[in-house]
Amino acid sequence: MVFDEPVRVFLQQRLIARMTTLGPDGYPHTVPVWYTLDGDDILIASGYMTRKIQNIRTNPKGSLVIGGDPLDENRTYQPCYLFQGDFALEGEPGFDLITRIAYRYRDDHDQADRDILEWGPHQPIRFTIKRVITVME
Repeated sequence: MVFDEPVRVFLQQRLIARMTTLGPDGYPHTVPVWYTLDGDDILIASGYMTRKIQNIRTNPKGSLVIGGDPLDENRTYQPCYLFQGDFALEGEPGFDLITRIAYRYRDDHDQADRDILEWGPHQPIRFTIKRVITVME
């Protein structure tokens, strides 16, 4: 197991991850993404013609930052973790993973279905975590 149970419980919340891939020029490319857990891996769905997909094809190394957002006006913040690892493109673009993720983030499944139709098929991405760094607890 790459991370302990408190981190797993934290990751089961509906949080926005900041996904960083490396461009061919060496500069980071960071975008917000929805995700879901699959064992010790994190699954993400992306349009198959996006910059992050192109970057993964060139260099699979990257990171996810999850958490660190304010919880209240008293400057109380949620925990924050930096996950370093490798991205891998899985299977063909389709609707299975994006449906799973949209249903996870949207309580209104009718809205999720409308979103899925608008977004179209998505490329599944598997993120295999190599290292977890606690940024803020």
